[in-house]
Amino acid sequence: MKNIYITGFMGTGKTTVASILARRLSKDFLEMDEVIEKRHGKKISEIFAEEGEEIFRGLEHKLLEEVSGKTDLLVSCGGGLICRKNNLKLLKDSGITVSLKASPAIIYERVKKYTHRPLLDVPDPLSRIKDLLAKRQVYYELADYVIDTDGRLPKEVAKDIENALRKEGLL
Repeated sequence: MKNIYITGFMGTGKTTVASILARRLSKDFLEMDEVIEKRHGKKISEIFAEEGEEIFRGLEHKLLEEVSGKTDLLVSCGGGLICRKNNLKLLKDSGITVSLKASPAIIYERVKKYTHRPLLDVPDPLSRIKDLLAKRQVYYELADYVIDTDGRLPKEVAKDIENALRKEGLL
């Protein structure tokens, strides 16, 4: 069975929904940011601060190359992963892509209390969310399935994804 990749902007519920869906489908769960942090002994925010975003994106790509060679995984991807053409190809060739979306205001409410979001370490995080989302939305829309998470519980979103995949005969 192909991998299932959960993508989308930060704060859309990728990790939570993916972990619930993995349990529902009895699949191994992999959270890419956690793997990168464990392998490199640093938080993502530290990698960004000390080595820069390009180095992080390279680490992310290398991990995706590794993961895409496996099967039957449920993977929570970093928010910017799908925005690179070579990553999008790996995702599509090795799995089913599901993009979670939410409005900028909801995203801001979900992430404002966290300090580990290096891209939001700016004076006006809501404006930054709007700007980044506007740039990335075209890539998120390229996913096989796009699911809105505004005002929904993660278990409802996971069930919707499962139902969509079953309906298409992908499970």
